[in-house]
Amino acid sequence: MWANILWCLIGLVVGAIVGFLLARKFMKKYLKENPPINEKMIKIMMQQMGRTPSQKQINQMMKAMNKVQ
Repeated sequence: MWANILWCLIGLVVGAIVGFLLARKFMKKYLKENPPINEKMIKIMMQQMGRTPSQKQINQMMKAMNKVQ
């Protein structure tokens, strides 16, 4: 009886760890393929604020965004 409970607990712990690792891997892959913001979005956002951004400014913003992630 105690052995069955122990095996169930071990199975739950192993399942939780494997599930966490798989979910983390999936999310990293998803964010790499579909970044939350890209250069085009930054350019449009700055134009809406009334500025015409240079490529250097866009690159600086992208570096800052990638640094945060």
